[in-house]
Amino acid sequence: MLDPGHNGANAEHLDEIERRVPNGRGEHKQCNSTGTSTDDGYGEHAFNFAVAEQVRERLTARGVRVELTREDDEGYGPCVDERAAIGNRAGADAVVSIHADGTAPSASGFHVIYSDPPLNEAQRGPAVRLAHAMAEGMTDAGLPVADYIASDEGFDPRDDLAGLNLSTVPAVLVECGNMRNPAEARAMASPEGRAHYADAITRGITRYLDR
Repeated sequence: MLDPGHNGANAEHLDEIERRVPNGRGEHKQCNSTGTSTDDGYGEHAFNFAVAEQVRERLTARGVRVELTREDDEGYGPCVDERAAIGNRAGADAVVSIHADGTAPSASGFHVIYSDPPLNEAQRGPAVRLAHAMAEGMTDAGLPVADYIASDEGFDPRDDLAGLNLSTVPAVLVECGNMRNPAEARAMASPEGRAHYADAITRGITRYLDR
């Protein structure tokens, strides 16, 4: 299950996407958000979807059955709790949520987020292995580890992301890079750069599935 973050019309439906939904730890989280963008206005939602489509093509060619949590970049939502439910209902072997960050222009690199402390067996073992496989796939493709988080290996365990907390199958979120960093923004806005990110994510997923 590929989960391209955000959606193209989220900004036009703020009442819907700003409502609160369960975060899996007894609290509530905003349904969704508009995401970030490059300084030139290339939206994260468009990047996420374009990369997800390319990853689907690559995995399908390898015989992997792939589904997406949204089939276009023209709607709004789904809410983060529903995105988790989609993967759970499908009994997915792996869920990879595809995103890009928006932080200080000097920051760069990817990082992989998983739910921690774990809430179920899928989060306790398989999700951590998926995170390691994803980080290895990204670095093998030549992408740098984030230089603005604590982990030197590119891991960012968190307890506040509903899409990960509510997952009962192995799930991670990949922040591919920083859209406010000029060099990474140029890569994300280019067809060649998006293909590179898609190759990296495909490497991570196939590495996990082959183990």
